[in-house]
Amino acid sequence: MLRKFLTPAIFMAAFSPVFSQDSATKKGELTLSGSVDGYYRYNFANAKDQDATNNYTSFTNSQNSFELGMASIKADYMVGKVSATIDLGFGSRAQEFSYAEAGAMAAIKQAYVSYAPSDKVKLTIGKWGTHVGYEVLDPQLNRNYSMSYMFSYGPFSHTGIKADFGLGDHFGLMVGIANPNDYISAGFAKKFVLGQFSASFDKFSAFLNYVGGKDFDNAANNQLGLTATATVSDKFSLGYDGTVKFYKPKGGSSGSWWGSAVYLNVDPTEKFGLTLRGEYFDDKKGVITYMDEYDDVYPLFGSGIFQTTLSFNIKPVQNFMIIPEFRLDSAEDPIFIKNNGAGVKSTGSFVLAAIFSF
Repeated sequence: MLRKFLTPAIFMAAFSPVFSQDSATKKGELTLSGSVDGYYRYNFANAKDQDATNNYTSFTNSQNSFELGMASIKADYMVGKVSATIDLGFGSRAQEFSYAEAGAMAAIKQAYVSYAPSDKVKLTIGKWGTHVGYEVLDPQLNRNYSMSYMFSYGPFSHTGIKADFGLGDHFGLMVGIANPNDYISAGFAKKFVLGQFSASFDKFSAFLNYVGGKDFDNAANNQLGLTATATVSDKFSLGYDGTVKFYKPKGGSSGSWWGSAVYLNVDPTEKFGLTLRGEYFDDKKGVITYMDEYDDVYPLFGSGIFQTTLSFNIKPVQNFMIIPEFRLDSAEDPIFIKNNGAGVKSTGSFVLAAIFSF
């Protein structure tokens, strides 16, 4: 029991003199930011069943409806070597992101404190968005509005402690210990290990990511990922996301799912750009499951899926973006539903989103 509390106790004790000394002699800097977004989605299959939206990815599970995505407010405060962040979100997007929590806790997207004893070392404790993957929760930071399969079935957030190290001018390392993925509170649960190695140059950056451990059911979860970006010119850039997750339930056989996606970004002008995302997601082993009303467990996919998304980024004024988006999802098996109730292997959707950020 003592070992479990030793590291956090030492870490928090280190903060006490920093706060008392710096707050008395230095004025802190407060930065506020946020965003509001809404969208409309129409799936061309127009299935009559209310549960058949033909959407298997996060945040756009609706049909022929105008929806609030998320209203978000973020406060960053820095004084001396210490900084704190409180990031709150309200709406369906925030609720899905914090699915493991209830009540007021579900509104906490991020909440953490950091201490940087030098320009090469930073320690952080609290809850933060995951380091795994190319896409993020906040819509203004993505070029596609709908999300990838890899984002939707990977980790969303981590609550724990981590250390970031600068390794020269171009490389970095992050290591951490956290609760099982997406859980703010996890009493008596085993902890996950986090890791990231990064390389960043003028026009290229890459991140090798890891998260792994045993969850509440003592099942082994290990996920590896590679994310990279490259700037070809001021009008064209590339992104890549690839990941594989290994899962082994207690007493069961091991399985895995994996995915790979390429992002082609073109920006002819400052007010107009487009992104073509192509993703292949493979869960033929049926690792991802769902539970029916009788508590029986079934594979959600058991198939390979390819999705192509073309998104237009229209920016009529600063901090405001309109995204018309066309998406086609195709599977190797009939996992989607037509309007007559029959299964089909592919489906198309249109999304119109508006995002204001400040």
